[in-house]
Amino acid sequence: MAERTVFFVSDQTGVTVETLGHSLLTQFDKVEFNLITVPFVDSLGKAEQVTERINRTASQSGLRPIVFTSFVQDEVRAPLLSCNGLVLDFFEAFLTKIEKELKSQSSHTLGKAHGMQDTTSYNSRIDAMNFAMDADDGRTTQQYDRADVIMTGVSRSGKTPTCVYMALQYGIFAANYPLTEDNLEVDQLPDTLVPFREKLYGLTISPERLRQIRLGRWSVGRYASAEQVNLELRAAEMLFKRHNIPYIDTTHCSIEEIASTILNEMGVERHLLL
Repeated sequence: MAERTVFFVSDQTGVTVETLGHSLLTQFDKVEFNLITVPFVDSLGKAEQVTERINRTASQSGLRPIVFTSFVQDEVRAPLLSCNGLVLDFFEAFLTKIEKELKSQSSHTLGKAHGMQDTTSYNSRIDAMNFAMDADDGRTTQQYDRADVIMTGVSRSGKTPTCVYMALQYGIFAANYPLTEDNLEVDQLPDTLVPFREKLYGLTISPERLRQIRLGRWSVGRYASAEQVNLELRAAEMLFKRHNIPYIDTTHCSIEEIASTILNEMGVERHLLL
């Protein structure tokens, strides 16, 4: 199977074009992709250099690279449109149609996609991120009244990365509290969580996957043993059911899927940080 090279080219961080491009590429699981991200292509000279790189790749491989781009400046985009690759530009594809519908010209301003033009939105993201870090792993519980959602589950079930994603992507105040062996033995919610029962959402995971993760983290002692992993997961799921706490199996879910499921089921409004 021939490997296809894919370029993600952006005049900013490349996060937007990577996210959209990856979503499309996942539909082709029988094709191998060599992924290359080139961010901060914000001048004509840089665009010409990237174009030369793409053309060299096409010549060496004998196959046209797939090029995902997101440029707000037409003059910087221009060289890429003539490269020897399949160019898919997200801004070009949609911005013109939106301008026509709104009967208004877009500002073509760099940096707006990630909140730097809106100080309030940017500060909201930072505040949510600080909250997630302070409230990580039950470290600080005094401000749980500010939380939009409190995730709970056994160690390494995916709580922390999901909280961080919610904070960065949506400005959601997400906390997480680990269920320890002591909590699970008594089959009772920790006293700290009882007043916030309506904000709780549980995370579980398959024993095989949890053990794999824990072995990579700490292979000494009972922490990653099959017996301990099975015991904790059974007890956690019984606790969720006893107290009517909604929960999700994270085994085959991406962080994005976990976060979306939780926010949807909890009825938490997403704050798109524009």
